[in-house]
Amino acid sequence: MHLRFKKRFYSGQAFLMFIFFSFLLASCQNTVEKEEINAPNIVLIFTDDQGYNDVGVYGSPDILTPNLDQMAKEGVRFTNFYVGQAVCSASRAALLTGTYSNRLGIHGALDHNSKHGLNPQETTIAEMLRPLGYKTAIFGKWHLGHHPDFLPTNQGFDEFLGIPYSNDMWPNHPETKNYYPPLPLYSNDHVIDTIWNDQSNLTTLFTEKGVEFINKNKENPFFLYLPHPMPHVPLFVSDKFKGKSDRGLYGDVIMEIDWSVGEILKALKNNGLEENTIVIFLSDNGPWLSYSGHSGSAYPLREGKGTSWDGGVKVPAIMKWKGHWSEGLIQENPAMSIDILPTIAKITGAKLPEKSIDGMDIAPMLKNKTSKSPQEAYFVYYNRNELQAMVMGEWKLYFPHQYRTIAPGQVPRSDGFPIQYTMKDLQEMELYHIPSDPSETTNVINSHPDILEKMINLAKKAREDMGDALMKMDGKNIREPGRVED
Repeated sequence: MHLRFKKRFYSGQAFLMFIFFSFLLASCQNTVEKEEINAPNIVLIFTDDQGYNDVGVYGSPDILTPNLDQMAKEGVRFTNFYVGQAVCSASRAALLTGTYSNRLGIHGALDHNSKHGLNPQETTIAEMLRPLGYKTAIFGKWHLGHHPDFLPTNQGFDEFLGIPYSNDMWPNHPETKNYYPPLPLYSNDHVIDTIWNDQSNLTTLFTEKGVEFINKNKENPFFLYLPHPMPHVPLFVSDKFKGKSDRGLYGDVIMEIDWSVGEILKALKNNGLEENTIVIFLSDNGPWLSYSGHSGSAYPLREGKGTSWDGGVKVPAIMKWKGHWSEGLIQENPAMSIDILPTIAKITGAKLPEKSIDGMDIAPMLKNKTSKSPQEAYFVYYNRNELQAMVMGEWKLYFPHQYRTIAPGQVPRSDGFPIQYTMKDLQEMELYHIPSDPSETTNVINSHPDILEKMINLAKKAREDMGDALMKMDGKNIREPGRVED
């Protein structure tokens, strides 16, 4: 073979080899990129008024929750997880936006007369994930505004089947008979039915829609938000769980919710999605104690829904991502629902909202028991922007405010009618060490001046930022909710 030809031959061979390996390298890079953008599915299950003690692994003595107990065994259970506020709409706003609800102007519980809702200019988890190709759905209770601009289909969700506000906002409310219209059931932005007397099929209906959504989108990334109307009163349960618990109707309702969790987990497993799906279970706030026999339990925590004591704002929180997060981990360090959105953003690579948020990424806490939230403190606002309490690590500080408690001397009821609250004044600041005093019985404010000083300084910054109605401070960085014109 001629030398010049040989050189050409080998040069050509080298060139072909270069092309082959370049193609192979590009293929590998493409594979890696595909794996990197194969972001996990997100399932967020949110119950209504479920107490801290209403799950087996949280100590319930008389309600069986095998699916939630198994989920905790396979995932992470928080023992000090807080919600943004101890009431429906505010808690949901904080969860879905990663922002303190009082910053957004969402307080209390919106109803059929409300002229405002979650501002469409805010970014929900659904809106954050859609640019990544996520399919999004909500089946259950919305409660962030019932006017068209505020409905889920205008807040990032492709599908909505559910009710626009609480299930007690209907003609049969025990304290305001015929004040509310029939409870509307929406499909996307249209009312398809009204509920007059029977809600026994709601938990099953929303569960079946969730399973259907998973089956339909098994080839796509998806975000499924399942905010159950139960166990908010009025309590209803399907025939398959009626009379099944040792805790009466309330226990039956929780058992059906546990069944619902099991059905969702089963659907993920049947579709081979267990290792590519994050599942989060939370309650929106603590139990509505005035409904006594029809309410849950916050034991050993103090008070319940509608208060800033731990029984109102500390909830069961179980999170699972098979193969990625620790199994059986019990996380004792505090975190809050505002941290869910930024944690999901970090994991999926989603762009954070343009407007400032308050939450921070807590993913390390899901892998390591000793990891702590990057937050310096969490602030507990209530009742039209009153800063009532704050959490800093192991410590919880209360500021003077009024709060409700069950009036003494009343006999509990089990007929769905409430007993009466009375108001109490907390006249001085009180400090509690939560790990040694989970029931908040011993005020140690005089023993820890250094802790107190640091917390007061952080509270000062929070008041300057978000305001405090009790201090007559407006706050520099609060935003307006969406409003409709009269």
